[in-house]
Formats: sequence, C-alpha cells, structure tokens
Amino acid sequence: MKKTALVIMAAGLGSRFGGGIKQLAKLGPSGEIIMDYSIHDALDAGFDKIVFIIRKDIEKDFREIIGNRIEKVAKCEYAFQEIGNLPEGYTVPEGRTKPWGTAHALIQVRDLIDCPFAVINADDFYGKEGFKLIHDYLVNKMDEDAAAFDICMAGYIVGNTLSDNGSVNRGVCKMADGDSLKEINETYDITKNPDGSLVGKDADGNEVRVDGDAIVSMNMFGLPKKFLDTLYENFPAWLDEHGEEMKSEYLLPQEISRLMGEGKARVKVLKDHDKWFGVTYAEDKESVQKSLQDLVDKGVYPANLYQ
Repeated sequence: MKKTALVIMAAGLGSRFGGGIKQLAKLGPSGEIIMDYSIHDALDAGFDKIVFIIRKDIEKDFREIIGNRIEKVAKCEYAFQEIGNLPEGYTVPEGRTKPWGTAHALIQVRDLIDCPFAVINADDFYGKEGFKLIHDYLVNKMDEDAAAFDICMAGYIVGNTLSDNGSVNRGVCKMADGDSLKEINETYDITKNPDGSLVGKDADGNEVRVDGDAIVSMNMFGLPKKFLDTLYENFPAWLDEHGEEMKSEYLLPQEISRLMGEGKARVKVLKDHDKWFGVTYAEDKESVQKSLQDLVDKGVYPANLYQ
C-alpha cells in the first residue's frame, strides 16, 4: 500500500509549558491532550508516520511532554520552523517577531516527506472520519502526476464547528461541480440566532447569512509531495511583496486558493460529518472535556488512548 504521512503544525505552541497553553490542556479522561486524539485517529486510519513542526526552543519540552510518548506507538520525525529560516538574500525585518505562517511551516518538512501527506493544526479535534477520508483519497484516488495539483480537503458542516461561548471565524466553501471546491470565503464572527439561523460578516464587515448546512474548511488538507516544492519555489516572490510587513503570513489556504485561481490546483472536498471542536475560548474547556468523555462512554475511544 502507498505510504502516507501526517504533518502536525505545532510551532505555535508556547515556549513555557503549563496550564496556560491551550494546546496542552489535559482534556481527556486520562490526561490526554487534543493532539493525542488526532494521532490516535490517524494511526487507526493507516497513516505511517507523524511529522511534528515545532520551534527549536521547545524541542526538549515537546519531546518530554508529547513526543516521547508518541514515539512508542508511531514513527515520528521533527521539523523546525524558525523566523530566520529564509531563502538566501532575505532577512527578517527589524521588529518582526510573528512567524511567517503555515505555508512557511510546511516548507520545513520538504526533506522529511517522500509520500502524499495530510496536514492539520495541533490544537483542533477533527474526529475519526476526516482521517479515514483523507487517507483513502491519498492512497486510492490522488493523481500525484496530474498537471494541476490533486488536493483533497475535509469539509465540515458549519453547525458542527460552532462554539457555545462566542463567535467563530470560518472559511465557507463555495462548490463548483458536486464535490469540487470553487472558492473559500472567509466569514467572520459567525453566531447562531435564537431561531437557529446563522449570521456572520464578510471581509468588508457586512452582515451575511450562513447556511446551516454550509461546508467549511478547518485546515485539514491532503497534499501530494511535490506541492512542497511549489511552496518553496513561490516563497521568495511572496517575500518580495510582503516581506517587510510585520504581520503578513505566507498561509497554506491562501496559496491553495491562488493556485486554484491560476488553474494549477484542484481541490476535492470530502464531506465530514464529525463534530469539530477546539478551545477557542477559556469557557470551551469544560464542554470539550464533556465531549471527549461522551465519546469514551460511547466506546468511540478507550479511556486511556495509549495504554
């Protein structure tokens, strides 16, 4: 069977581990963090190895708290995203401290990936279905030699991604033919009205209605290996345009959208019916703990993932 890898973007984790770092909050019944569930589900789906993208300054703590445990059940490798990792001839502008974004993070795994791969955020709970859908697509359906990049994306029903404790921002998908993605429209401050309808704001701040069955992107993509070369090759041009800005980021969804617009990529949306959740607000922690306990009680997960 074709090999596959899971890339977890964790460079945004804080340099000081503890209760204040939401990605490392112990939420499962045996002290599991959200990342534990993603790795468990990915291995169940058939992924062959895990690649963590972290910062060098948190490597020791990361290995002690997460990596050493996962290395007992899976092949793991590490890539390091640092603000100074720039092409020759480019420098970090004085005063910039913000990382260069998710597309820049992925460039760091070029030498570690030799197969199709999925990419996820470290602090999001995706559920089992997305990993199975993407793994199946990578192994059985992806055309790695297609002229336009053959990409897949787990598409979540927007109602399954809301928080009870405040508004959320989501990339609402506009479909072309069937399950082909046409574009992603960033929609901000999505909230549920008392009557159950959803409203949000577009990029200009105008109120827009959001269909309760709308599909949204939660940054869970399946990509061919050669896509990493394109991110690497296009980064200097992005830096020429944005490199002196303090907060601009070289982002994966934006690069995929740009390539789609140029006819250089096509994205198949794989509809995912699982409930997505994360700790967007401090108040979310209790509901996430309850959701995970409910999944354990239903037998979806064991009480101790790696026992």
